[in-house]
Amino acid sequence: MAIDKENIKKMFPNLYRELEDGENKISIDALRKNPQEAEEYAQDEDKQIVTPSPKTGTTDKLRHFNPQAVDFIRRCDTTEQAEEIITYLEKRGEITREYAAELRNKLERDGVRSFGPKKEENHYFKEGGIC
Repeated sequence: MAIDKENIKKMFPNLYRELEDGENKISIDALRKNPQEAEEYAQDEDKQIVTPSPKTGTTDKLRHFNPQAVDFIRRCDTTEQAEEIITYLEKRGEITREYAAELRNKLERDGVRSFGPKKEENHYFKEGGIC
């Protein structure tokens, strides 16, 4: 089923405008092949680049944030919850079997808090300065 531009414009005017303006395009200038390295980078807040938003002038460090396995694990209270998260991500193909095994080993060996302090409710709103 082919949809022409005019139908898209009528059905999804905001989406059409965003696509045409090109304002929300993101360039990808890096690639990490090692998931462990990517997780470590995501955990190290000193390495993350924070730039002011052109619209508000304030920093928006969560603008392109995409939570990784460790981010989800840090929301868990128990080892069982963390294991469930790892199994879910592995089943969906979001993490490799090898990486899942590494996470499970660390979880078993060092516990759920070894991934970092617990991310409480509204963590990202607080980080983003929304509340």
